[in-house]
Amino acid sequence: MGAIQARLPLFISPSIKHHSFLHSSSSNSNSNFKVRSNKSSSSSSIIMATIKVHGVPMSTATMRVLAALYEKDLQFELIPVDMRAGAHKQEPYLSLNPFGQIPALEDGDLSLFESRAITQYIAEEYSEKGEKLLCPGCKKVKATTNVWIQVEGQQFDPNASKLAFERVFKGMFGMTTDPAAVQELEGKLQKVLDIYEARLSKSDFLACDCFTLADLHHLPAIHYLMGTDSKVLFDSRPKVSEWVKKITARPAWAKVIDLQKQ
Repeated sequence: MGAIQARLPLFISPSIKHHSFLHSSSSNSNSNFKVRSNKSSSSSSIIMATIKVHGVPMSTATMRVLAALYEKDLQFELIPVDMRAGAHKQEPYLSLNPFGQIPALEDGDLSLFESRAITQYIAEEYSEKGEKLLCPGCKKVKATTNVWIQVEGQQFDPNASKLAFERVFKGMFGMTTDPAAVQELEGKLQKVLDIYEARLSKSDFLACDCFTLADLHHLPAIHYLMGTDSKVLFDSRPKVSEWVKKITARPAWAKVIDLQKQ
């Protein structure tokens, strides 16, 4: 789920908690993004998407899944989870994720949780649609992709998400930022980004010369940190800075950010 969500169990946008959203990502914008009340409706004109995402558009883990869906140009339904009411800790949500965390995904009769597992499924199940998201090629190339997917989850995100919590979310909830924690986390993240700088001097993206899940998974934490003083950690490294500009400029990611404004 990620450190941010673990620390913010009530993190939800109250303006959307009573609606589910239908979206076909084939448009260049979110202009065909529809809102449907969760209350029962007699209308038969609503087209239900096969793919359903249960989550919150502001959550880093949900953003990760939404980015993959947009990259794949897939139609999906976003069903916000009312975390303030504890819906994620009750049935029927617990039948989707017994750990009571967001997001969860339904695709027909399949249900999944854990955002990185979900994006992997999306990339493989819908391999012929949209962007590839996994490096095409031999087993060695695929293995390298998996290495950098693991690096994001094990080395980058634990520090970046905690730093975003200190820099961004504490202020949102009237909490005081811990300067010592910020200093420690920035020190750890600098070491990770030094390795990224070396890697990106040899490759356009982390896994290979094309955009993959290894890059996509970084987007939520980077998005939040780039609006803080921690931005310098990325900007001060030329290759990392160039990489950040490329991945954050993707049309699919712009749709994720637009979705937060709905």
